[in-house]
Amino acid sequence: MSDLRKVIIDGQEIEVDGAMTLIQACEVAGIEIPRFCYHERLTIAGNCRMCLVEVVGGPPKPAASCAMQVRDLRPGPEGQPPVVKTNSPMVKKAREGVMEFLLINHPLDCPICDQGGECDLQDQAMAYGVDFSRYREPKRATEDLDLGPLVETHMTRCISCTRCVRFTTEVAGIHQMGQTGRGEDAEITSYLGQTLDSNLQGNIIDLCPVGALVSKPYAFTARPWELTKTESIDVMDALGSNIRVDTKGREVMRFLPRNHDGVNEEWISDKTRFVWDGLRRQRLDQPYVRENGKLRPATWPEALSAAAKAMEGKDVAGIVGDLAPVEAIFALKQMIEGRGGVVECRTDGARLPARNRSAYVGTATIEELDTAKAIMLIGSNPAIEAPVLNARIRKAWTKGASVGVIGEAVDLTYEYKHLGTGPDTLTELLGRDHTDVADKPSVVVVGQAALQRDDGDAVLAAAMALAEATNSSFMVLHTAAARVGALDVGATNDGGMAVVSKAEVIYNLGADEIEIEAGPFVIYQGSHGDRGAHRADIILPGAAYTEEPGLFVNTEGRPQLALRAGFAPGQAKENWSILRALSAELGAQLPYDSIAQLRHMLIDEVPHLGKIDVVAEQTLSPLPQGDMSGGAFKQAIADFYLTNPIARASQLMAELSANAKARKQEAMAAE
Repeated sequence: MSDLRKVIIDGQEIEVDGAMTLIQACEVAGIEIPRFCYHERLTIAGNCRMCLVEVVGGPPKPAASCAMQVRDLRPGPEGQPPVVKTNSPMVKKAREGVMEFLLINHPLDCPICDQGGECDLQDQAMAYGVDFSRYREPKRATEDLDLGPLVETHMTRCISCTRCVRFTTEVAGIHQMGQTGRGEDAEITSYLGQTLDSNLQGNIIDLCPVGALVSKPYAFTARPWELTKTESIDVMDALGSNIRVDTKGREVMRFLPRNHDGVNEEWISDKTRFVWDGLRRQRLDQPYVRENGKLRPATWPEALSAAAKAMEGKDVAGIVGDLAPVEAIFALKQMIEGRGGVVECRTDGARLPARNRSAYVGTATIEELDTAKAIMLIGSNPAIEAPVLNARIRKAWTKGASVGVIGEAVDLTYEYKHLGTGPDTLTELLGRDHTDVADKPSVVVVGQAALQRDDGDAVLAAAMALAEATNSSFMVLHTAAARVGALDVGATNDGGMAVVSKAEVIYNLGADEIEIEAGPFVIYQGSHGDRGAHRADIILPGAAYTEEPGLFVNTEGRPQLALRAGFAPGQAKENWSILRALSAELGAQLPYDSIAQLRHMLIDEVPHLGKIDVVAEQTLSPLPQGDMSGGAFKQAIADFYLTNPIARASQLMAELSANAKARKQEAMAAE
């Protein structure tokens, strides 16, 4: 039940929930309050004192608006609504005083600081500070920390807002940062000088309101005002995090998160944030044709006519990689099926039924995890399959949700009940009475490790039956960004990969995670010189996800639009246009000349793809039960940092992968 209270802020009367803090009430009234330590997704610290306001009739001193609730305010003598002032002389003087104290020890690093131009301290010193300093004493300095290869520290600039400490502890679930000392000796440090061990640590760079924590790989490479900013979608996992791509000229300089409460809130994983150096290396920038066992550079007309000639009169199959946009998958399906061939997107052998959308998308939204009281993870390790989704499960756990795991016991950053390792546990659970769970909001999450088995379809059916028995929402956690969109357009066949392997010609659209046996002629279309290109007889260079507009459908079935931030290198072209050009060469031209026409046709065939950012409601239609074999669920991802060709081309990802392996090896005692 809401507890509405009236309050007058700067002469404007508003009605807000009594549980709101004054800083939130001021935002509702459209008044901006300066802050450094307050962040709406972290607990309240109340230690920077920048958000001071005057409470009329309260104590004769300014109050911290982030730590005082509206219900704590005292009404006027005749019961009038309480009055808050945010721009009175008292408040102005208090803010100037706080800013002066903050700047006492802050170094004049602005010309060489990476935060320059997007720094809260600069902005607020301009808006709320004074233009002179009375401080003549030497400034204190502190030693920098080594937090690892991602976050660079300049601790002399730190203003002790503790945002990084609260984020790593509350959201990322690691306990390696804290504050030691008091007064002038207070400093943020890491426990025993440890480096950070989390897939979400890069977010503290965005959270830091000054230049104390900056991006190590991006350091000294660009200024914010030189960058072109493009809104896009991340494809490093199937969560579909909303990102901003910052480019300088033709090069991607960095990725930043965008706020989207329904998907990634405002966090992104480290792989998403730092993979940009992989977009510059190992790129395919011209077509190649294999002659006498060796690949040689070719022109586009030459490569396309060679591909058309190879496909002429042959049994053709198409396979879809993990990073392909829906438009390219749709064009591939039309071209291959028009020649009597088959396409397949389930390259990892996942037993996902093509015609039952509730079985490959589920009925739950990502946001439902926040309010769930019980969460069951089956054959899934969200900590590496979707670290941001894992943070949401952690959030539910901190609010009292119980988490059960069937599969390998792994570190998920929160406590859970390990129920078992394989299908036997699932069978046992199905035999139990679930009346205690049925009335609680709960979610069953099934991961790819449970589905990439021979009995995957039976495990999926059992998981759906469990969701039905417990009255839970159902979610399939995918690992490939392109998978749900490919299933939506029907890029599957009844025989799966077994039928594809029998084809004479395989058209490989960016599938680099599988080995194609010797025998078939392979045409590879992709952006990087990875496994697929090594096996290819003809290479057609395509654009990466930042270099073409594209639709991606995330793991909950939400279609999202990625926009083009730059252009592909050399002669590489957009993926759909390569397929359109090849279809003309084959004499069966696809009926569109622009991506807009292609999308019209796509939406006519699959209408829900036209509803951008809308999760279409699904009703659970359970699958027929089957026999499950024994054997534990393995891990779906062997190495978090090296899951796709872009990540494997990145030097930084290779370093992070090596560090993670070294961390897992047990320390040996010195003899």
